[in-house]
Amino acid sequence: MIQLCKEDNGLWIVTINRPEKANSLTEAMLTELADIAESAGSAKVIIFTGAGKVFSAGADLDEARAGLATSPVWERLSSAVAQLPCLTIAALNGTLAGGANGLALACDLRIAVPTAKFFYPVMKLGFLPQPSDPKRMTALIGPSRTKLILMGGQKILADEALQFGLIDRVVEPDDLMSTARAIAGDTLAASTEIAQGIKSLCQ
Repeated sequence: MIQLCKEDNGLWIVTINRPEKANSLTEAMLTELADIAESAGSAKVIIFTGAGKVFSAGADLDEARAGLATSPVWERLSSAVAQLPCLTIAALNGTLAGGANGLALACDLRIAVPTAKFFYPVMKLGFLPQPSDPKRMTALIGPSRTKLILMGGQKILADEALQFGLIDRVVEPDDLMSTARAIAGDTLAASTEIAQGIKSLCQ
């Protein structure tokens, strides 16, 4: 349910492929994503995307009830992505919900289709978010807007998410992957040392 495509130029494309379940994430899927991120030393750019019309609905409901909602695997994944020296892009093909926000927040860039919605209803469900998620969200959009999402339970539409700074660009569905590839182009063409050096200077 996780597809990995490695191209000769150093581009890795990771696709969450469980559209019949809105790309909800099981522990096995999260572990596979974390394994990919932790083994991506040769990648120059990684694009994370989803199959179908939803990027991810967050935790698989059955597994969430069994404890996945508070599993450390979420933090393992987001930490692995955040620590990558390569350029990471979340190409959000649709709505991003719950714990799946951690993956996108850990990426360097986020682009999304106009119909995407963003929400993280942890308080309503009675859970704390993973520790790094509020910190990364606050760094992007500030404390008040982070509380609007996490404490106010608000669903943010793509245009508002762009205005907030939660995402970096809104792209039509047919152009999503071509736009992500275009953004990746300069990094793929550059030497690894220069690309990693620029990323480190931006942190």
